[in-house]
Amino acid sequence: MIRVTPKHCYIGLGSNLESPRQQVTTALEELKQIPGCTLLSSSSLYRSDPVGPAGQPDYVNAVALLDTALTPEALLDQLQILEQQHRRVRHTHWGPRTLDLDIIMFGDLIINSDRLAVPHPFAGERNFVLWPLSEISPGLIFPDGRSINDLLVACPLGTLEKISV
Repeated sequence: MIRVTPKHCYIGLGSNLESPRQQVTTALEELKQIPGCTLLSSSSLYRSDPVGPAGQPDYVNAVALLDTALTPEALLDQLQILEQQHRRVRHTHWGPRTLDLDIIMFGDLIINSDRLAVPHPFAGERNFVLWPLSEISPGLIFPDGRSINDLLVACPLGTLEKISV
């Protein structure tokens, strides 16, 4: 029997439609149900300004830390199933959504495929990813050697606000 060593991975969660706070808290619970995954911790919820087309409602964001025995692609499949269960519709790039689940980091892997880019290409420049990430992993080092602390200096809190612990 081949045993797969679990990997730490970070998942970014976001919603700005249909009760965003409830969408994110429900998704955090649903992450526990993914076969081969264990939810180790999750950040507080944060309110953030929307990125993308104007006129969108504010977002609710969080970051979760999982241990997973899944491959990155299998985890992505599971996350996309959860998004579909939350009636995610992809009409507009960076448009409003009921639930967005992104793999921020997957162990120390660097992946650039047609389906998946890890670490997430914009993670290092988005306060709604970095601040929740630093809350659960304050000494984190990205696979390319950048530290979470250095990234936070370059990406201030701005209008991001913690809305629950």
